[in-house]
Amino acid sequence: MMRALLLGSVCLLLAGCDRAKHIGRPPAFTAVEDSPEEAAMRNPDLSNTVERSLRSDRASLWRRGRHSLLGDRRAMRRGDILTVVIEIDEEAEISNSTSRSRQGSESLGVPQLFGLPQRIDEDLPDGASMGEAVSINSSSEAGGDGSVSRREELTLRVAATITRVLPNGVLEISGAQEVRVNFEMRELLVSGFVRPADISRRNEITYDKIAAARISYGGRGQISDMQQPRLGQQVLDAILPF
Repeated sequence: MMRALLLGSVCLLLAGCDRAKHIGRPPAFTAVEDSPEEAAMRNPDLSNTVERSLRSDRASLWRRGRHSLLGDRRAMRRGDILTVVIEIDEEAEISNSTSRSRQGSESLGVPQLFGLPQRIDEDLPDGASMGEAVSINSSSEAGGDGSVSRREELTLRVAATITRVLPNGVLEISGAQEVRVNFEMRELLVSGFVRPADISRRNEITYDKIAAARISYGGRGQISDMQQPRLGQQVLDAILPF
């Protein structure tokens, strides 16, 4: 028992060390080295190298290729960057009501059964009789009301990097943005899959055209720590049955 308590205390202490990292100082930025975005930019598709090797006339304004004056500059290769526009303005309201009622009554009597009730009544306590052997009454009633009201509004723009080009041409994107204000870090993460045709001429794509979209907007720092219950309280809330 003591060993289990000691192990639990050590786990809680290690979990609390993450909050202690920014006591008295602002939270640190996440390192970009060896991130999926940095790896995609460092090792782009071979098609970029092939396109450079095929250029014959760099001085011409009408040469083919995305680097020409009228070329298509939309992101389409691994390592390219595009802008994700997040404009969420949703409102939902759900209300329902249920009511259920049921009543039942059962009665069974054997006043005459080959004279057995009369013979049995002699051995029963005073007031007891087999004339009304069984009588059951039941009643149940249930009712419920529920309502949900939700409103979300979010307007953000973030640059994302193409990290992979699937065999069918679909692009996998990933983007992260961190803004530190005083001692609070605001984080925006976005990832998912997009079609090249959905990218606009301005090299932008809206969030509703991203398949399997994963969008996270939150923060970490002193204010976020104050809004979260302490680790011990979270553990007790998870294990206490009442």
